Order: sequence, then structure tokens, then C-alpha cells
Amino acid sequence: MTAYALAHLRRAPVHAEVLEYLERIDATLAPFEGRFIVHGGPVEVLEGSWPGDLVVIEFPDSTRARSWYGSAAYQEIKPLRTRHLAGDVILVEGVDADHSSAEMAAAIRRADGS
Repeated sequence: MTAYALAHLRRAPVHAEVLEYLERIDATLAPFEGRFIVHGGPVEVLEGSWPGDLVVIEFPDSTRARSWYGSAAYQEIKPLRTRHLAGDVILVEGVDADHSSAEMAAAIRRADGS
């Protein structure tokens, strides 16, 4: 199942180390078949607030997503980002193409006895 690494990064002044991180991250993704599907860009806030940027990286599965994040190559460059950009980073699995939120609600009702 497809998995995603998501980062909500707070905006900060551009720093040379962050630029180096950007220059090097693609090479860390390649062995795990990771690819950017969102990398900053304009955000239209429809509800709440969103201070910062969104980054979404797609992987074929959660094993490769975790392996990328824990890899020596990524761990080597991660401090270039974390020293200068505050944020939250998560890994999450996607859903099947036939996912139905109505079926999900029905399963929750059955399990809950509702």
C-alpha cells in the first residue's frame, strides 16, 4: 500500500544549510522509490490556520518510507533542515483505490454497537 511522508514546516529565513539539504535530498529518496508530490508552494487555507509549508513524499509502501527516513544517507542530511526549520513530520499509509468512507463508518458502527 502506498505510504506518504508528510512534513508541516514553519517558514524561516533561507539558510545555506537548508539549501544544501534541498540539493541532497533527492539522492536519498531514489533508492527507496520516493518522490515529491507536494513540495511547498501556495496553500489555500479553507479552515483553521496553516503557518508554513507542506511537503508530501510518496513511497510504494510504508517499509520503504520508514527505511528512507532511517537511512544513513537521510540521517546525515536531516540536521541541515532541523537546525533551521521547525516542523512536524509523519509517515502515513494511503488507502486502496476503492476506499469508501461510508463503508468505514458502517464498520465503526458495527464495532461500536451503534
